Amino acid sequence: MAIDWKDYQSPDCFDELILPSGRARAGAGTLCRTFAGMNAHELKERKAAAELAIRTMGITFTVYNDVEGSIDREWPFDIIPRIIQAAEWDEIERGLKQRVKALNQFIDDVYHDQQIMNDGVVDPAVIANSKDYRPECRGISPPHGIWSHVCGSDLVRDENGDVYVLEDNLRVPSGVAYMLENRQVMKRVLPELFAEYLIRPVDDYPTQLYETLCSLTPEAQPNIAVLTPGIYNSAYFEHAYLAQEMGALLVEGSDLTVGRDRKVYARTISGLTRIHVIYRRIDDLFLDPKVFRADSMLGVPGLMSAWQAGHVALANAPGCGVADDKLVYTYVPDMIRYYLNEEPILANVPSYRCNVRDERDYVVNNLDKLVVKPVSESGGYGMLIGPKAKVKERQEFADKIRRNPRNFIAQPMLSLSTAPAVIGAKAEPRHLDLRPFILSGADTAVTAGGLTRVAMVKGSIVVNSSQGGGSKDTWIVGGTTEGDEA
Repeated sequence: MAIDWKDYQSPDCFDELILPSGRARAGAGTLCRTFAGMNAHELKERKAAAELAIRTMGITFTVYNDVEGSIDREWPFDIIPRIIQAAEWDEIERGLKQRVKALNQFIDDVYHDQQIMNDGVVDPAVIANSKDYRPECRGISPPHGIWSHVCGSDLVRDENGDVYVLEDNLRVPSGVAYMLENRQVMKRVLPELFAEYLIRPVDDYPTQLYETLCSLTPEAQPNIAVLTPGIYNSAYFEHAYLAQEMGALLVEGSDLTVGRDRKVYARTISGLTRIHVIYRRIDDLFLDPKVFRADSMLGVPGLMSAWQAGHVALANAPGCGVADDKLVYTYVPDMIRYYLNEEPILANVPSYRCNVRDERDYVVNNLDKLVVKPVSESGGYGMLIGPKAKVKERQEFADKIRRNPRNFIAQPMLSLSTAPAVIGAKAEPRHLDLRPFILSGADTAVTAGGLTRVAMVKGSIVVNSSQGGGSKDTWIVGGTTEGDEA
């Protein structure tokens, strides 16, 4: 026997698969028995089969290294899937739709009447000082009032199993291609389990994304392009994957041009081809050198003018990053109450705003208990994990907070849930989170589950692949099997 679940213990954490008694959670019994029935050789073979599949399928990601430049690596993957019961997921899905609806209304308000600030719900200085507020977008009205058409919200559980939203990624969230490929790898490695479980599919995402993008234009058969910074971008695999799956053009800025008619065209071997919708995967400041950074070699001169004229739809819309700001995140529950007159279904992680004097003082005096995040960073960069930091690091961070309090929020260090991961010839608990993807256009859709990211280093809570994290397939399963034995 390779994995004996009686030896598996997750210290002081909610485990997604195994109860503290050592029994499987409801619905996980078959999965646990399958792994327990493998000997060490078979477990090793299954793991090797997953690694071979990832290699032959060309699933890679890029890590930026200051010394050696960009390095392509095979996608890190664990073969024990995560299971979430359908009934629980349905409630999470409702909460995500509610949240993204309020966020889109907020962004539209910011670039129009700014009523939420006039009514004193959101501090106007928070928006005025946001690095991602784009005054160039004032007065623009994208189709359906939607600005963030693809949102990736990160979810975590605490030690009681309660689900919280850790942050919202509304600019250019990545990871959905890995969610799709994880499922394909699992079907190759453990096909027998797909006969045992009723698992909600995820492979309709490219179709849903295509339909969302099509809903942004009145064209009956629009030409769609995925705009990528190029092969050196860490998410280039995903850009190419989604373009191929949707039958869209994969283009770089130099492939596009804006005509005198303020319409966007792609340079193809057949000549200029009109583009109606662009799924852009480059940051605002590089989109159009005529409006933002003049030195950008990634963007398209005149693109903002074409968008303002309504001749092309941009997803996600420029300026939507104003709601991606982690300080703005702290206001999302208030946005839901303000715009929707509803109570939030999903809770935020309790957060301290360092631009508020009392809260800043608490943060600076309690850094050994808190996680501090810069408001505009992503990928886990620039964080301080206070309980694990050295005294000197905490002192340096206290100085950073005092110098620029607007740039930081702090949160208590949650005891993130764990799930078993194959380490050597046994299973060990590893912390994880979940990034579902929410599509907003004429309709709203949420992926069935999402990308589960795993901190593969024992005890670590940093799940980002750029910092050594791995991933799992996420199964939303119908029905339960109460009392399953591990």
